[in-house]
Amino acid sequence: MKRKNSVQYHFFHSDASKVVAALGKETLLEQLKRMLLIRNFEIRAEAAYLQGKVGGFFHAYIGQEAVQTAAVCSIGTDQWWTTTYRCHALALLLGATPNELLAELFGRATGNAQGRGGSMHFFTERLLGGFGIVGGQLPIATGAAFTIKYQKSVPELNQCKNCDVSVCFLGDGAVAQGSFHESLNLAALWNLPCIYVIENNEWGMGTHVDRAISVQPIAESKAAGYGMKAYTFDGMDFFNCYAGFKHVFEEMKKDSRPVLIEVVTERFRGHSISDPALYRSKEDLETCMARDPLIIMFKTLENAGFLTEEQYHAMDKEQKEIVLAALKFADESPWPDPITLEEDVFAP
Repeated sequence: MKRKNSVQYHFFHSDASKVVAALGKETLLEQLKRMLLIRNFEIRAEAAYLQGKVGGFFHAYIGQEAVQTAAVCSIGTDQWWTTTYRCHALALLLGATPNELLAELFGRATGNAQGRGGSMHFFTERLLGGFGIVGGQLPIATGAAFTIKYQKSVPELNQCKNCDVSVCFLGDGAVAQGSFHESLNLAALWNLPCIYVIENNEWGMGTHVDRAISVQPIAESKAAGYGMKAYTFDGMDFFNCYAGFKHVFEEMKKDSRPVLIEVVTERFRGHSISDPALYRSKEDLETCMARDPLIIMFKTLENAGFLTEEQYHAMDKEQKEIVLAALKFADESPWPDPITLEEDVFAP
């Protein structure tokens, strides 16, 4: 597959029919439902922002839903997860409710972080946070991988026996950061079980990847310098991502070596809600939207006899109603009491 920067990507070889057979109807319908929840969440939360109900920044995951949905489905929720400020989807996939996330966006006391974190800083029991600093999550994820390895070597300290890897999502723009190289270097030196996933959505803010990263494909070119294996997945295709993540996870459980993955995807919105994305032509956007991961998923399930178009629209409506109810919950939730402002502050 080539994109307009003429990079030749060598995608992980997969067979969608084998993934369909392995996961079965119920699991696949559940994954599609999760992708639809993410899409509806982002659309309605974006609208709330434009209505002035959400402050701060807002970075939508629209167009990239297949990536993290496939990762969580294949690797499981028991691992340590870190991601960027584009963190709404992963929080939903790891168990956060639409109610608590929208309340957090609204700055309410019932929010995921009691209204203190906003759009960029969601947490769950296994999500170590969305990070507003580009590349800020890389050292955290590497430290989580070190913790996994250390605790497995001292059984009495191991509180998370089903945790085998640390998974770190980052954007293509973070590859040029020093924290990227320092983290990969340490992980390779110490044989840390960390899966670094570059979600290459083509645009680091408004700069195209071929003007920011000197050598591509990214994973293939960067991993070799650290003695790591590299893989490239089609981020618009849930089935390719699932097969790839499953392969990497099983491999890592055997050798505990870090791995670098590049997932080729593309967001359907600007970098953030304040970005009109004028650097991308209407024709380019239409081309990428023709490979909407939701439609690819639906068509595959339809061809397998698992879902009709009517059922798909009913499922979409169901997820929309969940999000609309969550918006009402957030709007009616109380504001934080100012007296609690200094609670949980650990440094002066």
